[in-house]
Amino acid sequence: MKIPIAMLMGVSAVLVQPVFAAPKDCEELKAEIATKLDAKGVKAYTLTIVPAAEADAAKTVGSCEAGSMRIHYTKD
Repeated sequence: MKIPIAMLMGVSAVLVQPVFAAPKDCEELKAEIATKLDAKGVKAYTLTIVPAAEADAAKTVGSCEAGSMRIHYTKD
């Protein structure tokens, strides 16, 4: 059974893509999360960027800088 080269290239491109994806900037991700929360009508909240090692009981809503930082959500 012969597999077309185009199919192999397409599958390999999909599998390799996450490896080359650039890690998101924390401020950019924080702004995206804030936009989504605002669009849903969420009021009185705080988003905080903290090192992953200092993660506490707050709800983690995002991860950035290759997982070394977390974005925490707290309701005011």
